[in-house]
Amino acid sequence: MPSSTIRSISITVSDEDGAAAAPTRRPRAGRRKAAARGLGQRAARLLARWWPVLLLLPAVALLLFEASRLRGSPPAPAAHASSLGRLEPTTRLVRGVREPCLKLLSPKSLANLVFPEGTKHDFVVKRTKYKSDDDDYDTFHSEANSTYLLQHAEATRFNLFTGFQTLAEREDSFKVNETVNVHCGFYSDNGGFKISEEDKRYMRTCKVVVSTCAFGGGDDLYQPIGMANSSFDRVCYAAFWDEVTLSTQEAEGKVIGDNGMIGRWRIIVVKSLPFVDQQLNGKIPKMLTHRLFPEARYSIWVDSKYQFRRDPIAVLEALLWRTNSTFAISEHGARSNIYDEGKAIVQKHKATPEEVEVQLTQYRQDGMLGVKRLYGLKALAEASIIVRELTPAPNHFMCAWFNEVVRFTSRDQLSFPYVLWRINMPGMSMFPVCSRRDLVNSLGHTRKVKPLTQTNPESSAS
Repeated sequence: MPSSTIRSISITVSDEDGAAAAPTRRPRAGRRKAAARGLGQRAARLLARWWPVLLLLPAVALLLFEASRLRGSPPAPAAHASSLGRLEPTTRLVRGVREPCLKLLSPKSLANLVFPEGTKHDFVVKRTKYKSDDDDYDTFHSEANSTYLLQHAEATRFNLFTGFQTLAEREDSFKVNETVNVHCGFYSDNGGFKISEEDKRYMRTCKVVVSTCAFGGGDDLYQPIGMANSSFDRVCYAAFWDEVTLSTQEAEGKVIGDNGMIGRWRIIVVKSLPFVDQQLNGKIPKMLTHRLFPEARYSIWVDSKYQFRRDPIAVLEALLWRTNSTFAISEHGARSNIYDEGKAIVQKHKATPEEVEVQLTQYRQDGMLGVKRLYGLKALAEASIIVRELTPAPNHFMCAWFNEVVRFTSRDQLSFPYVLWRINMPGMSMFPVCSRRDLVNSLGHTRKVKPLTQTNPESSAS
């Protein structure tokens, strides 16, 4: 066929041909849509059935990830490990400049420091007498009073160590006279808190004493640091233990030397503790230092959870002599009101609601207001560090405070504002929380204290 003929042939496609071809494509599209709808319905049914499992899977994955991460991490160090032995001063910002919280004399200045003769305060109290069973023999043993006192003892924690302070005697104990006659522990030779004669001889040699205690297994003993060489022969460090703490520490390899010492601490082992409440037993060396160290002139109390890290003579100079004070205690860092403190004690389960209410009800009846300041001082103290003179007026204050702790709760911070309000002792001062933190390294409590199973049989009234 000629090429011209081939080029002239044309193929036409009509609209009818296109319309006839279209139905061959539409069934495929419909099938695809139907399949898609079927898959969607099947997925919806599966989702409705298994959605709880799908929700749990991310949580399980997160838990597995965290567990593997924790296994790979090194154990966290003890909270107190970084604090032990720390000597750098605690500072605060003052007008944009960092300054030490507590400004102490240099070791060179301490070497030449002479103890002052006394404060410039004219104290009313010149002499403090302490009640004993010898003084009260006729009263205690009279038939009329013995029954009352025994019943009174059953309802309180008063015993042969404390004596049996009546409400009338309590009221008299707050009166400030030239001579005060108060209950102040060590009421009877049969009252407990027995110390060896050898330890008593040592205690009579102390003029300045830093003391602490751990009863019932309690805390570890932390060696003091930061002392100037010139203070070594002028300061006693005394730690009061009971036999439970002694055995606990010996089991950990901390054995008392032939000289009665562990490091710088003289260990004084007390037998026949007078109270079941170990916290109350701890108030004896804390509050009655003047009864235990009759020849001492100054004392610094440090709770057992702390490591004392400053020179004691420098602390006396900064907190007492420089401020012309006889008694220094830390301000409370969180609260200022005695009644707010009562609520906090109950919330933290440090005393029962009933015993706190008994105490605060008595204080309300006595006229104690919920003020934030007393005599120019913050009304609430944190009593883990107490720096003071061992002279009649501060001794009177501590005796009254101790009796309140025995009568009511063992939480001494709750009774401190009341005693301050009643006695209004001159020479009282408070230092800020910042200064307290500079004095010590806080290490926390090591182990739970073991309570006594019963009181000393000789210390009860029966």
